[in-house]
Amino acid sequence: QVQLVESGGGLVQAGGSLRLSCAASGRTFSSYAMGWFRQAPGKERECVAVISRYVATTYYSESVKGRFTISRDNAKNTLYLQMNSLKPEDTGVYYCARDRYSRDWYSLPDAADFGSWGQGTQVTVSS
Repeated sequence: QVQLVESGGGLVQAGGSLRLSCAASGRTFSSYAMGWFRQAPGKERECVAVISRYVATTYYSESVKGRFTISRDNAKNTLYLQMNSLKPEDTGVYYCARDRYSRDWYSLPDAADFGSWGQGTQVTVSS
């Protein structure tokens, strides 16, 4: 069972930047797509970015496209989310997650498609 540990959340003013990291255990990191999900109070968990296995194709939600960048370093078993031009509506708990199966994605997944989750890191953007 893979273990995922997020870091890098915090409090930032609107317009600021944060970089989230997710360290994964195990030897199969590169074989699975990885995603960043967020959950705002009272809302469902949604995928904001996904990166495919191997060739690292990326997809973003419309709400973060052009502001967030997902990347992965397979040598370090680490997933990243660079968040720029943050807005108050970006506030929430951010989770990194691994796909249930080794497969490619051509659109954003649902939370149910991913089976391994980190504990989450809080991101708060003040206006």
